[in-house]
Amino acid sequence: MPDQYILYGAKGWGSVIVEAALNLMGEPFERVDLPYGKWPKDDPEFARINPLGQVPALILPGGELMTESAAILLYLTEQHPQAGLAPPPGDPRRAQFLRWMSYIPAQIYSMYWVRDIPSRLAGDEEAAQELLKARTVERIADCWAMMEAQVSPGRYLLGEALTVLDLYVTVISRWSPRRRRFYEIAPKMSEVVKRVDADPRLAAFWAERMPFEEGWEG
Repeated sequence: MPDQYILYGAKGWGSVIVEAALNLMGEPFERVDLPYGKWPKDDPEFARINPLGQVPALILPGGELMTESAAILLYLTEQHPQAGLAPPPGDPRRAQFLRWMSYIPAQIYSMYWVRDIPSRLAGDEEAAQELLKARTVERIADCWAMMEAQVSPGRYLLGEALTVLDLYVTVISRWSPRRRRFYEIAPKMSEVVKRVDADPRLAAFWAERMPFEEGWEG
């Protein structure tokens, strides 16, 4: 049985959100990177761990498997409340925290399953695949805009304290349609993600796991 967390993931993928949270919590974990350029579902060894073939996958101390990024983040904040990365039950911010932590995977993150391999739903015709990719990227942009219209950030999305919700938005907003578009449609949230980008506690982590390379914003 493992005596610490084991996180399966890859550089630049959704597992980076969980990695960032564990780093801020100061929790030791073993990172298992899947081969670069290879879809997790195509790795037979990983398929034995998570038949869905998706990352992140987290093995808990004791050996239990957790999948689904939002569920993992919520679990970790419950296990390590001293890190202060989530408003606790009874906190007036809690309802909106749970709302947006559910909204992002349901409305936005799920679109990347469609976009990444459009033939899953569009078939083999290239024109159909391109149409699907165009429509999903607009759906993602619309969902960011809808969230932007309903939040009132302080320094962070829920006020003055950083939470895993800020990490979630910071990472996913770097995917298509990329940050430049995000800045246009979500100016309030943009100030927050730029603050998280620049957080000195995460500087070395971002440089290693999701570097700000030339042209990264779009």
